[in-house]
Amino acid sequence: MNVKEEIYIDKMLKKFRLPDIKANYEEQIKLAIEKKLSYREFLINLLAIEEQGKKERLKEINIKAANFEGIKTLEEFNFSFQKSINIAKIKELETLSFLEKKENIILIGPPGVGKSHIATALGVKACEHGKKVLFTPAISLIEELDNSYQEKTLKQMFKKLSRIDLLIIDELGHLKLNKEKESIFFQLIRQRYEKSSLIITTNLPLGLWDEIFTSKLAATAILDRLVHHCHIISIPGDSYRVKGKIKEA
Repeated sequence: MNVKEEIYIDKMLKKFRLPDIKANYEEQIKLAIEKKLSYREFLINLLAIEEQGKKERLKEINIKAANFEGIKTLEEFNFSFQKSINIAKIKELETLSFLEKKENIILIGPPGVGKSHIATALGVKACEHGKKVLFTPAISLIEELDNSYQEKTLKQMFKKLSRIDLLIIDELGHLKLNKEKESIFFQLIRQRYEKSSLIITTNLPLGLWDEIFTSKLAATAILDRLVHHCHIISIPGDSYRVKGKIKEA
């Protein structure tokens, strides 16, 4: 390959933004010579490298945009401590088939049993598969939606959220909604119904959700859409965070 060809290739790599091909080009030429690869095989190897690099970059972008409070995986989760959890069910959810089916997940249990860990781990897995994810505490989400309503930008906010494949609402239960906020939240649930997935973590059993909303009727209307296509996972047990302290005491 002469100098003109090298300059041309360099320009094309910059033009089409193929950083991984550029970084591995010389190495792949040497490898192709050693293994006596055809030009077609050489190009296929380069494209495979670029595709893998693109996936890694997209994964990093998605994880950063998801706004997780910390990166968690299911491999890190202590299932031996929370023996009440159906491990087979969690592994099934890890395949992300619930996303393809536009299903929801509700994780119920007292503080510290691992609800947020499992929700985050599933969110991270979704990011790795190119899905757009947003993790948000319930209080922050409600306040943001209410502010959008006051500023008359709620329609734009809903449009933005509609692009999210998986919305994770953490700790729904530590708040009491008034009529306006309840109505806005209901609109959000209705908008995502059978279109995209939700994961909700809560310390309240479903029968007590009228403590969040203004009435049992309002809670039923919201739950009707949430649980229609939903995996409900109850995690009774002690807090993992304080287990060592209890033992100490």
